[in-house]
Amino acid sequence: MDEVKVGEIRIGKGNPLVLIAGPCVLEGKANALEIAKQMSEICGSLKIPYIFKASYEKDNRGSEKSYNGPGLGEGLKILAEVKQKVGVPVLSDVHRREDVDRAREILDIIQIPAFLCQQTSLLLKVGEAGRVVNIKKGQFVAPENMAGAVKKIYSTGNRQVLLTERGTCFGYNKLISDLCSIPIMQEIGCPVIFDATHVVRNYGIPSEDPRGGSPQYVPHLTRAAAAIGANGLFLETHPRPSQALCDASSMIPLHEMENLLRQTKAIHDMVRSWGIV
Repeated sequence: MDEVKVGEIRIGKGNPLVLIAGPCVLEGKANALEIAKQMSEICGSLKIPYIFKASYEKDNRGSEKSYNGPGLGEGLKILAEVKQKVGVPVLSDVHRREDVDRAREILDIIQIPAFLCQQTSLLLKVGEAGRVVNIKKGQFVAPENMAGAVKKIYSTGNRQVLLTERGTCFGYNKLISDLCSIPIMQEIGCPVIFDATHVVRNYGIPSEDPRGGSPQYVPHLTRAAAAIGANGLFLETHPRPSQALCDASSMIPLHEMENLLRQTKAIHDMVRSWGIV
């Protein structure tokens, strides 16, 4: 497995569990800084390497009227301020090739959204940017078939690639989490991150509707992912989830994150001591 380096953070076998966390979409500078500062303090106390995530644009909302973020320019300004004031790496997803050159100036990790994980031109452009790349596994892709997306990034000379498991299609509007996909994708050669908060979304129901997600199952999924050997977690969190402008029904309240991470880290540390991860 290739080790991925994000500044001083090392991700891969033998390394501590890493956390990628933040709100689904940027809702302004104050909200981003509030979450980043609190998460940085929590992770500092637990000795968990932390990367802040938030989308400057959500281009796959269910309605054209839904909030989709501040956009590239304003979003990158906010992420740059988080990076400077909190002192943590930042991640956001990029939906189009035209954004990559500006995004690479700020982002430490460029994320490929799940629905775009097979878009060759986007993958090649992101690979050439020279940043760490996090590819979210499409809900329609078998885990072993993510090797194709990884090879596209590798073809640019960039081997700093993470893969993220975020559920697989099962019937209509439901996702299942096949935990075997974690070791299967690790066999490709990349560290694997587990995204529990998107797995619990109930698609087809607006994310602001309480029926749009089942966040009560996130702790179960994160503990299971740690036990099976995930190299990191991807969790969306918000101080007031019911007021969030995107994925309100699936984000974890900020005040619940410390206990969840404490449990998950204990499991990961035990598994790591066995040489499994």
